[in-house]
Amino acid sequence: MKRVISIVEDEKDINNLVAQYLRKEGYEVHSYYTYEEASAHAGDDDVHLWILDIMLDDKSGFDLIEEIRLRDPDTPVIFMSARDKEFDRIIGLEKGSDDYITKPFSPKELVLRVNNIIKRAYKDNSNRIAVDGYELDEVQRKIYADNVEIELTTKEFDLLMMFIKNKGIAFSRDKILENVWDENYFGSDRVVDDTLRRLRKKLPNLNIHTIYGYGYRLG
Repeated sequence: MKRVISIVEDEKDINNLVAQYLRKEGYEVHSYYTYEEASAHAGDDDVHLWILDIMLDDKSGFDLIEEIRLRDPDTPVIFMSARDKEFDRIIGLEKGSDDYITKPFSPKELVLRVNNIIKRAYKDNSNRIAVDGYELDEVQRKIYADNVEIELTTKEFDLLMMFIKNKGIAFSRDKILENVWDENYFGSDRVVDDTLRRLRKKLPNLNIHTIYGYGYRLG
């Protein structure tokens, strides 16, 4: 899952430069050049971090963070400003910002700060496993596509986990039965094909190969 970062900066060169560096780092970036543009998206629930310039036409980043915090008190915010003044930093912290960087700054330094804040803020998601465009949380036994949870049955999830933990290894139907349904299962091995068919339908991008006459392999 790509983290989404919204940049609010009226100087287009700075906005575009920061966006370019963040995209290279793997982030999805939304750029806004006016207070009004950003205000219309202050309630977006898919944003993982905001980068706000303090000086924005006739309003400020301080006004904008208040709008953001009213709708979402937890999303991290970084202020950037040409003014290296202590009271700006204090006001920013009082309004709930997570960091403050003074212009001119190195884009690489900003990226490092962004990475550190993202890691701290979303550490609960750090154990997610990425596979074929999906994100899987083994602890909570959940799988997501574009942040939307996909419902799997217990056996579908167990079968998926077996493939993920043994990516590139081919399994016969009998071995899959032994691993997922346990060795005391007495039903038909067709249950493997049926469960895998449902799994493929729910996760169409999953790269599970059929090895005819034998079994299946992920990747």
